[in-house]
Amino acid sequence: MNRRTEPAPPVIDFRGVALTYPGPPPVTALRPADLTIRAGEYVTVTGPSGSGKSTFLNVAGLLDAPTAGRYLLDGIDTRPLRDADRTALRAGRIGFVFQAFHLLPHRSALENVALALLHAGVPRRERTPAARRALERVGLGHRVDSLPTRLSGGERQRAAIARALAVRPSLLLCDEPTGNLDSATAASVLDLLDDLHGDGQTVVVITHDPGVARRGQRTVTLLDGTLTAPHPQTASAGGTGATG
Repeated sequence: MNRRTEPAPPVIDFRGVALTYPGPPPVTALRPADLTIRAGEYVTVTGPSGSGKSTFLNVAGLLDAPTAGRYLLDGIDTRPLRDADRTALRAGRIGFVFQAFHLLPHRSALENVALALLHAGVPRRERTPAARRALERVGLGHRVDSLPTRLSGGERQRAAIARALAVRPSLLLCDEPTGNLDSATAASVLDLLDDLHGDGQTVVVITHDPGVARRGQRTVTLLDGTLTAPHPQTASAGGTGATG
């Protein structure tokens, strides 16, 4: 007799999630929002400056706790977690990619990636091989010993992506990942994100660029702290975003 397999929980599950910064006067940066992002999706988040994109990043990335609602990450309710537990969950399940790369300039690409594994609690003997695999995955196997100052902008962003991938995160959370790159280099980084998504990685990209937003399967929009998202089943499965 075949047993029915339960579907995996969503990677991101917002249930009335909101964030209000204390005043005076208090500022509601994210109004109550529902959002489901399932494993393997590629979702882009867009909106004008001041719309709430940074707040979304901070909440989804467990950098800020919502002031209302519940946020479940991989089915784990983050609301009751202590700060130390939130930090551990973030380090093990979320890989961050930022516009400014945030690589340590006096450490090699390999060392930069291995440091992320240190913070995630990976045993010492496993860090270097895992860091090397991550760099090879993003096409930097030949640059493992290079300092960030010796890498091009595109290579630095690929090293940052490798650092994010090294812990095998459930969620790859990217904040304006092409903002510091020329158009050709940006296209190559976006192609890499497409490849990672094709391999099953859950990817969320926060961007103000409509061209970048279109790379996702669906697009979440933010305006004045209000989040609007199409249902996953109504979004295009062909790699073009849709706004709800």
